[in-house]
Amino acid sequence: MNLEPVWISLKTGCISILITFFFGVFIAYLVGRIQKESIKIMVDGLLTLPLVLPPTVMGFFLLMIFGKNGPLGKLFISLFGIKIAFSWLATVISAVTISFPLMYRSSKAAFESVDEDMVSAARTLGMKEWTIFRRIIIPNSLEGLVSGTILAFTRGLGEFGATAMLAGNIAGKTQTLPLAIYSEVAAGNVESAFPYVGIMIGICLLAVVVMNTYQVRVQRKRKNL
Repeated sequence: MNLEPVWISLKTGCISILITFFFGVFIAYLVGRIQKESIKIMVDGLLTLPLVLPPTVMGFFLLMIFGKNGPLGKLFISLFGIKIAFSWLATVISAVTISFPLMYRSSKAAFESVDEDMVSAARTLGMKEWTIFRRIIIPNSLEGLVSGTILAFTRGLGEFGATAMLAGNIAGKTQTLPLAIYSEVAAGNVESAFPYVGIMIGICLLAVVVMNTYQVRVQRKRKNL
C-alpha cells in the first residue's frame, strides 16, 4: 500500500485545522458582536454557504479565485512566484474552505451559550473586551470549541470535491485519502481501496471517541460541582 496519501491527508488536516480553528473562533466572535440583526443573518448565511453548497461548486469558485487566471492566483504568482492551483497548498485551502462553517457555527453556538450576566458583570468591573473573551467566554465555551474542532478536522480530512477541483488528483503531491480511494475504485482495484478506507474510518472514529470522552468528563465535572 502506498502511504503517501495518508501523509498528505494528515499534513493537510493538521495545517488546515490550525487555520480553521483560529479563523473560525475569531469570525464567530466578530459576528456575535454585530448589533443589527438583518446584517448578522446575511453574514451568517454567507459564512455557512460552503456547508450547504456541493463541494464541487465550492471547488469551482476556488478555482476561479486561486487559478492561474484568478485574482488571488495571479497575485500569488506575481508576488511570491507560487502557483496555488494543483499544488499541495490547494489541498489546505480546499479543506479550510469546506470545514470552516463547522468550526464557525460550533464556536458561534458555544459563545451564545455563555451566561450574559457573567459578561455584563465583567464589563461592570471594568474588564476589557479581550480580557473578557480570554478569561470568561473561551473557558465557558470550551466544550463547544473542542467539538467544533474535531468535527472540522474530520470534515477537512474527508474533503473530496473541492480538493479534486482546485488541487487535482496528483499522486504523491495532492492525492489525499479520499482521492486515493476514488482512484483505486475507478481503476477497478477495489481491494486496494480497502486499506485507505480502513485508515479513514480509524482516524475519524478515534476523533469522535476523543470528542465523546471529553464531553463525558466535562459532564461529570459539572455533576460534581
